[in-house]
Amino acid sequence: MNGIEKNEGVAMNEMLAKGTRVFVTGGAGVIGMELVPRLVALGADVLVGDLKAQPEKFKGTVRYRHGDLNDLTSAEMLGFDPELIIHLAATFERSAETSGFWEENFRHNVTLSHHVMTLARNCHNLKRVVFASSYLIYDPSLYQFDTPQPTPRVLTEEDVIRPRNLTGMAKLAHEQELHFLSSFAECQFSTICVRIFRGYGRRSRDVISRWIRSLIKGESITVYCPEGSFDYVYAADSAEGLVRLAMCETAKGIINLGTGQSRRVADVIQILQGQFPSASIEYEKSDIPYEASQACTQKLQAFINWKPSRTLEQTIPEIISFEREQLQQPLSTVKTRAPLRSILVTSASRKIPLLKAIKDAACRIDPNSQVIAGDTDPMAVARFIADQFWQMPSLDDGILDELIEGCLSRSITVVFPTRDGELDFWARHRVTFAKVGVEVIISSLSSIARCRDKLAFASFGSDCNLPMIPASITPELFSLSNLVVKERFGAGSRGLGLDLPLDEAIKHSRDLHEPIFQPFVNGPEISIDGWADRHGNVRGVVLRWRDRVVSGESQVTTTFRDAKLEDQAIRVLNALQLCGPVVLQAIVVGDELQVIECNPRFGGASTTSIAAGLDSLYWSLAEALGDSTVLTFKRSSGEIRQIRIPVDCLIHGTDF
Repeated sequence: MNGIEKNEGVAMNEMLAKGTRVFVTGGAGVIGMELVPRLVALGADVLVGDLKAQPEKFKGTVRYRHGDLNDLTSAEMLGFDPELIIHLAATFERSAETSGFWEENFRHNVTLSHHVMTLARNCHNLKRVVFASSYLIYDPSLYQFDTPQPTPRVLTEEDVIRPRNLTGMAKLAHEQELHFLSSFAECQFSTICVRIFRGYGRRSRDVISRWIRSLIKGESITVYCPEGSFDYVYAADSAEGLVRLAMCETAKGIINLGTGQSRRVADVIQILQGQFPSASIEYEKSDIPYEASQACTQKLQAFINWKPSRTLEQTIPEIISFEREQLQQPLSTVKTRAPLRSILVTSASRKIPLLKAIKDAACRIDPNSQVIAGDTDPMAVARFIADQFWQMPSLDDGILDELIEGCLSRSITVVFPTRDGELDFWARHRVTFAKVGVEVIISSLSSIARCRDKLAFASFGSDCNLPMIPASITPELFSLSNLVVKERFGAGSRGLGLDLPLDEAIKHSRDLHEPIFQPFVNGPEISIDGWADRHGNVRGVVLRWRDRVVSGESQVTTTFRDAKLEDQAIRVLNALQLCGPVVLQAIVVGDELQVIECNPRFGGASTTSIAAGLDSLYWSLAEALGDSTVLTFKRSSGEIRQIRIPVDCLIHGTDF
């Protein structure tokens, strides 16, 4: 079965609306690899979160968050604003759980599930949560025995529960959490806890897949308790059932998902012997109990008029074919990218939100990566937040070899310059650093020079018919209007004279080093965050109102949509041929932009736009490592307001 079919019991008015935002946790797992393509085929806008790297088949079709979802932020969740969550993420061990599973289960089952719903319950557009639970919740005394059983025990949703291991305990805990949330009126979403029976499938660690991999390699397999029987449910069928239940508005509460037909372990062995006639199979005695379990599927069928129907005879050959292809695949066809190791953030100073945002982006690529704060100030606040600190020398062409050695000795593979005054240096030497394996996220030297020189920037706009505010070194050119006076180079707010008559503008200019004059344009000022790939192609922009500005930086900023203004901003940025994160400053006059300047770097409040879907830091890192397939901009449906406030960070003595 490849997807939902109209004639199989799902009412058409319950189908997912095209563009429905679906967050799938653990979407790169065995069930997720089957489930996500089904959602994409239905037209859903899918965000997948997983510890595993993004599968090749997902690239270009879904948004992907690579990393530990325990680190998922509220801004990320609210930025995507899911309407449906399918929670698959979980960890487990094969049979008997080891002592080392104690911490792993708590973090990646108990804590993770709680954290995801803590964030999700604040999503006002969330309509439904589907949780992949497990039949391990049921009391094992119901279906485990000292002797083989002639018939399986049919487990119903009303049966006694007593989890048989830590995994079952974690599943039950989250079932109870969802039940708790559903009792409050402010939680407008419905929940389904789907108790999946004995799962198996492609890419799996289940015993069927392990046996198949061994037999393909010519190895013997060991069988315990062949008389035991399980309700085996294929991962593709589990995925199908979860999607169908997600779309059935009347389905709620606890629902079993199994075939309703138990099969003996001996049946599995017989099928494998038919596929591998010369298989070496060893039978060993064991003190583990005999299982005889089977799902009651009445509730499942009542809701969606469907149950898994694929048999072991049909699915085992599929798994064998898949595993053979995996073993025969040449290593040269496997796409890899360079390791991330460490990222250097230069002139880190007090840029704590930027550091945290880069750390989050880096962890999605490699959870073991390190963010190094670099600054000439030995007591820069950033040193206490970053993973490491590097007291860097002042940048100068004469210390290039020293800087390269410093990067290599710290395993730095990517550099993020953050200060306007250093952009020229890094642009001049980008190729030199690249030759030793250090990628610098920087635009070309000519593009940076054009943005740095406000007179050249305005002239470029005039030559290219772009909506940029004109500038001149002589004020008389704009004598019919009040004037703005500013330094030709450096920060735009430094020495700024605003809305001045001609004589006052001339007087003000005498205190500036190299003044330029512009006509005063009245209107609200906005920031426009953008991201351009290494070829200068702009992949997306986000508009922000500058609600409150302190020292030239937005202390309060709010995103908004305007298709015409967005198109104008993209036209300007494409013409400038920049690379990586950039920020335009502009004034809105009617429905037109009047661009003031462009900063070819990540902006002070640009973290707002990350939450809105402009994943500029992650894209920059991925592109620097040679992976350009992840660069898909999907704007969040809602708007975001960011308020920048100081927050105390306490460090205890043992951590100094």
